[in-house]
Amino acid sequence: MNPLEHQAQLPDLFLTRRQWLARFGMGMGAVGLGAMLADEARAANDLSPLAPKNPHFPAKAKRVIHIFAQGAPSHVDTWDPKPALTKNDGKSISGGNGVAFGSPFKFTKQGRSGLEFSEVFPSLAKHADDMAVVRSLHTDIPAHDVATVFMNTGSLRLAKPSLGSWVLYGLGTENQNMPGFISLRPGGGAPGGAQNYQSAFLPGIFQGSSINTQAQSVEQMIENIRNNYLAPKEQRRQLDLVHQLNAIHSQNLQKDAQLEARIEAFEMAYKMQTAATDAFDIAKEPENVRSLYGSSTQGKQLLIARRLVERGVRFVQVWASGWDHHQDLADRLRQKAGEIDAPAAALLTDLKQRGMLDNTLVIWGGEFGRKPTRDKNGNDDPGRDHNNRAFSHWLAGGGIKGGTVWGATDEFGAMAVQDKVHVHDYHATLLALMGFDHEKLTYRYNGRDFRLTDNFGHVVKGIIA
Repeated sequence: MNPLEHQAQLPDLFLTRRQWLARFGMGMGAVGLGAMLADEARAANDLSPLAPKNPHFPAKAKRVIHIFAQGAPSHVDTWDPKPALTKNDGKSISGGNGVAFGSPFKFTKQGRSGLEFSEVFPSLAKHADDMAVVRSLHTDIPAHDVATVFMNTGSLRLAKPSLGSWVLYGLGTENQNMPGFISLRPGGGAPGGAQNYQSAFLPGIFQGSSINTQAQSVEQMIENIRNNYLAPKEQRRQLDLVHQLNAIHSQNLQKDAQLEARIEAFEMAYKMQTAATDAFDIAKEPENVRSLYGSSTQGKQLLIARRLVERGVRFVQVWASGWDHHQDLADRLRQKAGEIDAPAAALLTDLKQRGMLDNTLVIWGGEFGRKPTRDKNGNDDPGRDHNNRAFSHWLAGGGIKGGTVWGATDEFGAMAVQDKVHVHDYHATLLALMGFDHEKLTYRYNGRDFRLTDNFGHVVKGIIA
């Protein structure tokens, strides 16, 4: 072997013009790619879909706690007193299609406003001057699953984004380490399931995160909150690589909404490892605060809800099911009201003491109401059948005119007759309190601009301060 053959030759030390441009260009391209990825990573962080946004006009409320009383509470036993119904108890009533069932509960006037409260809500009665009651709500179909989804999404047929998803889409969230929309459910969920907190055709990052509040620990509430295989530093490196690969994919091929949503979910899961552990741990609250809310599931849910909105979460949905009282209403409704009365009153008290009630909107109510007559099943312990033509909700804080009653039903509570409020009107009002013109908060999908209120809705200005 000739050693001279393996020594550098003079021609090897020179490049042709073509070779020089190729090598130099590749090097500069690599540098440029690195800079581009860094810029995209910064832009993605700055322009996150969850970044706080300004509404159409100054908002009365910055955040929402929606206590959903699934099962359809009887309005004539809770928020809509009917002396004529009591007077005609046991008699046939015109238009009632049955025998009148007078409420077994007494109503009294409370607060400076004289707002009438059923005896089943003694603790909430102390907040009469903070609350507005809408007595003239009505909806389209008296079937639980359908009406539940309608109340939460404004849609009877097409799968559409939920109220919480629209609010998050419009406003973003003030805490980038937590989901902006959280649904607190007791155990196995509720009728309608994920449809009630879905984002539908909105990007997946706006979907509600469902949390099982019956679990005893944060790790049980939020599945897979901990990564058992990688340390946080290694997780961060892994996510950064995924973001870089996705940037290349988006530039060279196409932007994939499902891929984007999945990466956002990974990113949020990483951030939640610390933030969620703190937010959902009510043991960190002082004893006097925990005792205020009580030890029930509802108390735990509402205390968590307050901790979440305090940390910048935009929309918290609290499931309070069990209001479907076809029989034994006198005992069952009293029991169910007792589960929510003290915790809900504690929530209002707590928010007010922290200076948060003025800009936190709290709403309570179900998917429809109940009839003024005895359920047709008929027994010695009667209840009430479904009624989509009349029901009541209450609202507090967040720009609500306290001590207010809006609308009215007929003398027996069978039908809304004055200042009627359809579900679309109700949604339009909630969005107005959050600073949105409901006709302009839209999202283009399949060639059409969609909105929460479809092609309907009028703001109920009478309950806005």
